[in-house]
Amino acid sequence: MKRIRIGNWRKQGFEFLLIFIAVISAFALNNWNENRKTEDSENKILTAIANGLEKDIDDIRSNKRGHKKGISACVYFRKLLTNQEVNPDSLLVQYENLTRTFISIQNVAGYETLKSQGLGLVSDDSLRLQIISLYEYDFNALRKLEEEYSELQFQKNYFNEINTVLAPNFEFDENGKPSGIALPLEISENQKKILLVYLSKIEENRNFILTFYSDIETKIESVRKNITKEI
Repeated sequence: MKRIRIGNWRKQGFEFLLIFIAVISAFALNNWNENRKTEDSENKILTAIANGLEKDIDDIRSNKRGHKKGISACVYFRKLLTNQEVNPDSLLVQYENLTRTFISIQNVAGYETLKSQGLGLVSDDSLRLQIISLYEYDFNALRKLEEEYSELQFQKNYFNEINTVLAPNFEFDENGKPSGIALPLEISENQKKILLVYLSKIEENRNFILTFYSDIETKIESVRKNITKEI
């Protein structure tokens, strides 16, 4: 019978243990490297999203200012139509603001990169759902409201009719450019009532979109805050 020497058994066992530890260590190191790469990718994409959202907020605030100017223009022309005192020097600016419309621009590069690499790259479930909801629902809804919803197409819906009534009262300089308006306006009572209704509709719809903008602005700030915590 062949005898197994205890020394050899211990040596073989020790060598096996060393190999086992080396394999496990290599496996753990590989996992650590992969996790680090995943975490780095997540941080880079979240940073890109946060930077894009900062630009989105600038665009939102710019559009909000534009809609507020449109509301001020409604107030101005309501006074003009009801023979209240207005600043004649601001007429042309107010006229330009009255029916101005806007487009909604979103910086989606960071989000598109996230989708291409897999939405699951964002480890925080709550943050991931926030981001998806913001880009897939809120931004799309805002764009459709601002650019496609018929009630908000002020230039298309109201400018021609408003201009047809008011333009005959405009005064022009020697170069043929509008320089002011003759007061009191020479328009019929029916025309005045129609214009007053238009002004109310424009003001009402601008207030509506402003509420939507403010809601999305709050959501963007929340997402940016949570991204900052995550990275």
